[in-house]
Amino acid sequence: MTTPTFGIIWDMDGTLVDTAEHHHIAWRNAANSAGRNFSQQDFANTFGHRNPEIIKYLFGSAMSEKDGEELSNRKEQEYRDAISKHGVSLLPGARELIEDFHRNGHLQAIGTSAPRANLEQILKQTNISSFFAATVTGQDTQRGKPNPEVFLKAASILNIAPNKCVVFEDAEAGIKAAKAAGMRCVGVCTGGHSSAEDLKSVGADLIVPNLTRINRDIIIGLF
Repeated sequence: MTTPTFGIIWDMDGTLVDTAEHHHIAWRNAANSAGRNFSQQDFANTFGHRNPEIIKYLFGSAMSEKDGEELSNRKEQEYRDAISKHGVSLLPGARELIEDFHRNGHLQAIGTSAPRANLEQILKQTNISSFFAATVTGQDTQRGKPNPEVFLKAASILNIAPNKCVVFEDAEAGIKAAKAAGMRCVGVCTGGHSSAEDLKSVGADLIVPNLTRINRDIIIGLF
């Protein structure tokens, strides 16, 4: 039996790394500086979305595009300063999976809602940039998750058909985006941001508590 050829597309925050607390604190401080509280529910409601959508959710039409960009930039700089100071590590099982896919010739990409500067800092601090043939960020798209644009762009760069791609995601918006793109999707519950039931309800093909509970053979089985 011939092994199916497939590509792997990784979400970043919550899937490869758990940086949620740093994001939450940075968003809370940014929102407070503009006169708005930022609750845990606000964080849950915006998790996995691009900054323009988060700013719109928080402030609606009350904040100009220019002020929104400035607020977003301040938030992201605070976040990058935090992970630089405190460090960041790949979640359990991530490095082993990435290396195994690479060793077996599967092209890999990252499709994230984060700004490119965040992605580049994560790649540098975790020393995994050489494993990825493509990276697509929130700044490379016009529409954020649950729109499939980020994953479709990643597949296009890899030159692999969407139905031959598997997405690893931890957010409901990301699962919806993967399924809208016509891709298989593995829901990852490591960060605890979404329950297994929530990820299943939006279409995840497979749900794992963490990345140590999955391997390449299981992914092959999805095809």
